[in-house]
Amino acid sequence: MNDRLASEVRRVLREHARLAVDVDTLDDHADLFRAGMSSHASVNVMLALEDTFDIEFPDSMLKRSMFETVAGIAAAVGQLDAQAA
Repeated sequence: MNDRLASEVRRVLREHARLAVDVDTLDDHADLFRAGMSSHASVNVMLALEDTFDIEFPDSMLKRSMFETVAGIAAAVGQLDAQAA
């Protein structure tokens, strides 16, 4: 995973996920929903990611599992960013 990408994903999570713990204390594969992110917060995260990276998540990616971990989010953003380039 790209360090800059992961750092930006963590910044978005810090600002929009409303986690019960500091996102920087979580492993890249920790379950963000278990860490306190609600489904409503995950929508806010998605919108912030779209704005930050100038991407759009297709319907096929709008699954709870895609937003479950930092690693999963970063992989999806990286894939969409590469497709847009």
